[in-house]
Amino acid sequence: MATIRDVAKLASVSTATVSRVINGNGYVNAETKQRVTEAIEQLDYVPNDVARSLFKGRSKMIALFVPDITNPFFPELARAVEDVANQRDYSFVLCNTDNDPNKESAYLNALQQKSADGFVIVSSSISEEQLKKITVPMIALDRITGRSISSVTVNNRSGSRQAVQHLKSVGCTRIAHICGPEHADNAVFRLRGYLDEVMHEDWFNSSYVASGAYNFDTAREAAMNLLRDCPEVDGIFAGNDLMGVGVLHAAAALGRKVPDDLSVIGFDGISIGKKVTPALTTMAQPIYDIGARAADMVITQIENEAPAMITEECPVQLVERQSTRRKD
Repeated sequence: MATIRDVAKLASVSTATVSRVINGNGYVNAETKQRVTEAIEQLDYVPNDVARSLFKGRSKMIALFVPDITNPFFPELARAVEDVANQRDYSFVLCNTDNDPNKESAYLNALQQKSADGFVIVSSSISEEQLKKITVPMIALDRITGRSISSVTVNNRSGSRQAVQHLKSVGCTRIAHICGPEHADNAVFRLRGYLDEVMHEDWFNSSYVASGAYNFDTAREAAMNLLRDCPEVDGIFAGNDLMGVGVLHAAAALGRKVPDDLSVIGFDGISIGKKVTPALTTMAQPIYDIGARAADMVITQIENEAPAMITEECPVQLVERQSTRRKD
């Protein structure tokens, strides 16, 4: 494999001149630049990314942190971040943290040592102390990470209110909620949206709320217990689509017909929702758009020495499918 010294020798110049040509930094006359370019092509020389990052102070690399890569929401999000990174000539690293603060911290430290230029992070566990150690641009995605961190999210609370309003509009009179983990701020806002719509109802009681931890198996078990203990429930709002599919499985196991006996609505709009039977009604996030926007924001901050603090909240949209009754 050719080295920068090989290029310099063939072009009869110094290695510093070769570096200036490669990095576009400093003056090199046209004739010399041509010789260096021809030597690079002849030797099929590929500049070392680490060396270039040390020279330029950038690695052209961004990383996306997600809490659970087995949740189909996050691969769909990752695709958008990767696409924008590639379009803007950045490499892309995906880190699965498993909601483990120690694993998250280890990734952050390792990537900063490798001169990563910026992070897009979906996290409910990162500490203020850890945030202070991050010296490169960072965008919070899907969840608010800190008041000083730019973010891209959706209107979780109002979207959840829309979900419950839809269940009411199709005739549901006893509506339950399978919520996400209490440490995730988007789960908290979705629970609050649900409560906004049901707290004043004379039928509401706390047993209508059960934790599904944003997990299929946990949600399925929670829904089984809820439907056994509260058979009068005729509508369930699941805090994400993965839990919504778990609710559909629980209903089938208990012989509850969806949507005749039980209407179910999720939140996210991931592709699995339209592939199950019955297809899942959902409050759909613009998943690709928010991922792409977060990637664009972090790269803009990387390339701007005085980045602006930005907080963006995108709308969600009701997508009616087979898991909720039709309005009369």
